[in-house]
Amino acid sequence: MNRIVLILLVTAVGGTTSCAQTSAPKAHLNHTAIYVQDLAASTFFYHTVLGLDTIANPFHDGKHTWLRTGPGTALHIIQGAPARREYYKNQHTCFSVASVDAFIVLLKKYNLPWEDRDGKKQAVTTRVDGVKQLWVQDPDGYWVEVNDARE
Repeated sequence: MNRIVLILLVTAVGGTTSCAQTSAPKAHLNHTAIYVQDLAASTFFYHTVLGLDTIANPFHDGKHTWLRTGPGTALHIIQGAPARREYYKNQHTCFSVASVDAFIVLLKKYNLPWEDRDGKKQAVTTRVDGVKQLWVQDPDGYWVEVNDARE
């Protein structure tokens, strides 16, 4: 009986559940945050190596850095983590660059190791769609993918 009432209600509202979902407000990504041991080291990595611009933050306490990651999105770096942790590579943040080869020059300049998808050191993966990608860990062990995707 309840199922029949639900079907009638869905049909009366819009015919399918997908129509009802389109009228609901959609969330969008505002920022991500990482908890780090050394704010200066992480800020250097994300600002200097990855090239993210700093943006104003309201704290002014020496424990936060905010960086622009794209239009309307940011990365908040927060100092206070008690220890470096182990993270899975599949849980990562990805940034696109104009050239993976040029980015490798930066990694070499700062003596930062990188690897391909499967873990081969100093290697790059080329996806089936031609996008080059590599993975590098930030000072706290968070995995970061860098690729040359155009979108």
